[in-house]
Amino acid sequence: MDLDTAKQELEEFIPHVRNMSDGSIRKMAGRDLVRFKQFKKQGMAVKFGRFSQKENNQIRKNVEEFLSITGIDSAEKLLFTSRYPEDKGTINRLKSEHLFCEKLSKDIPRPWRLIYYRARKMFDPNNYKGRYTKEEKEKLKKYHALHGNDWKKISEMMSRSNLSVAMKYSEIKSAINYGPWSKEETQKLMHAVEEVIRKRMETEDANSLSSSEKSNRDISIDREKLYQKLPWTEIEAKVGTRYWRQCKQRWTTVLTNKMTKGQQLYRGTKGLQAKISLIKRLYEMKVEDANEVNWEELSDAIGDVPRTYVQTKFYRMKVSCVPFWQNKTFSEIIDYLFEKKLPELEEKL
Repeated sequence: MDLDTAKQELEEFIPHVRNMSDGSIRKMAGRDLVRFKQFKKQGMAVKFGRFSQKENNQIRKNVEEFLSITGIDSAEKLLFTSRYPEDKGTINRLKSEHLFCEKLSKDIPRPWRLIYYRARKMFDPNNYKGRYTKEEKEKLKKYHALHGNDWKKISEMMSRSNLSVAMKYSEIKSAINYGPWSKEETQKLMHAVEEVIRKRMETEDANSLSSSEKSNRDISIDREKLYQKLPWTEIEAKVGTRYWRQCKQRWTTVLTNKMTKGQQLYRGTKGLQAKISLIKRLYEMKVEDANEVNWEELSDAIGDVPRTYVQTKFYRMKVSCVPFWQNKTFSEIIDYLFEKKLPELEEKL
């Protein structure tokens, strides 16, 4: 299949496919296009975003079945083959013979690459090792001075995941400010977000606007693009004094203040009513997983706010009100809030 045809056929399932590299498009055409068409026949849409518990369980099942078929003795060997140079040839041969790509992505309507990355995150024994010690932070700075952004090599040296060392380094690479945001920092953040959004919009419009239209155009965008899939590490670099997670949290606060005209929606009587409405709406949805919740629609349970604001408020309520919430399913958490917490809030209101 030629590149233009691949783009055209994939666009039905991946609207942003024309912004992807040619190499990624060719790989997706080979690994995913047939799968996507099969899912369409079954009435299943291609999904993005956070993986549901059901999808995580399917990945575990697919990995276990592949290990059983091939005799490879661990998920780490299967997904991190380069860590086992003595077995690499045998493992790669077994992967090829038993159609690893096809088996790993079975019954999961997502691009294969995302499934693979999720599986690596789930089965990496170097994940979830807790906070970095002072000694580890010093080692990380030393290894970065030697190897730059070769996170694969650094992760092996530190026995941490690639993502973990990369994100931790973004926090400690410079003098990060942990206090209240200054007016100057907030302005830097707003300019940085504006710059990346304008750049993205101008790239998308490159083929549809003339040069004169581009130069005179005042960009108008959907609200969702103000807080969805922003390149936070790039924004972090532009701000300079805060790491990416701080930037993301502050931007949510800025947007919330602008959208609500500075009203305090989550305090006092309004706060109680917002919690009550949020619990009721979530209970009425009868969903089994947080990934199935349309947080955008839920935002009016609190007010005209970004969905990330609603998600944050729900998370804090879950952590503070539901005992042993880590061991409960999403639906069990909602049931607990509805049966135990809701009556307390209504009485208090």
